[in-house]
Parts: sequence; C-alpha cells; structure tokens
Amino acid sequence: MKAIALLLSFILPVVTAASDTSYGVKYDGGSVANVKPGTDMKLFIDQDKLRFVKDKAEMLSVPATAITEISYGQDVHRRVGAAIGLAVVSFGIGALMALTKSKKHFIGVTYDAGDGKKGGFALQCDKNEYRGILAGLEGISGKKAVDASTMTVKN
Repeated sequence: MKAIALLLSFILPVVTAASDTSYGVKYDGGSVANVKPGTDMKLFIDQDKLRFVKDKAEMLSVPATAITEISYGQDVHRRVGAAIGLAVVSFGIGALMALTKSKKHFIGVTYDAGDGKKGGFALQCDKNEYRGILAGLEGISGKKAVDASTMTVKN
C-alpha cells in the first residue's frame, strides 16, 4: 500500500505538469489580422510567449518580452432581454430576472510588434478563468495588470 501511495505521489505531479494549459476566450477586438470580434479561440500561456489558436491554426504568437501593458475590467449589465422573454411566459419570473446582473470580464494586452509599431487585443474571459489568465500574463511578462475601471481618461 505504501508503494502505491509513493508511486502516485510521483506520477500525479508529472501528469498535472504535462496537462494542456489553455483557456477558452473570445476575441473582442484589436490588431490581430484575419480575426473578427466575437471569435472564440484558445489562449495558451507558455513560459516565453502567448499563443492564440483557432481550429488548430495558430492565429497569433506574442513573445512575453514584447508585452508592454496588461489591463482588465468588467462590463456589468442588466439582463433585460432575457427578462422580457420570460415575462411573456410568467410575469413574476421575468420581473425577478430583470433585477439580476451579469458581468463580462475583459483583459487587454498591448505589445511591441517591432519596427516601432504597437499591437494589442482585448479578450472576453470566463468568470472562473480570468484571474488565472491575469496571473499567467503577469507571471510571464513581469508586468502588473491595471484595473481599467480605476483609470481616468481626460480628453
């Protein structure tokens, strides 16, 4: 029994380290060629770069050293459309649905694309994964993410 426990204690970390570290994200806009806003992609955070893959084709690769800024924010809106649909069936459920909120989590990255050009993109992330994505981006780039809602923009 001890031999099995010892064997599992060595195998489990190796299997975990070899697992696929990807995140499902939605491209929200930016300078990525041939990708439309709203496109679902996989984000891979490697030790030295970010990779975006769509249908097993790599759409973008950004070296970690090229990342210049990381930002994040939330878009909060009321679920009015869903509430109207439910109000047709049951007014009580529709009224309760109108009071709920949903949050969308966004991460923005700017990078040096070379030759003095800048590139960037915004991603919509799952509420359960955006913290992990931010931690991964901060870890490989050495940059601290900035909360976009606390920034003040003056025209």
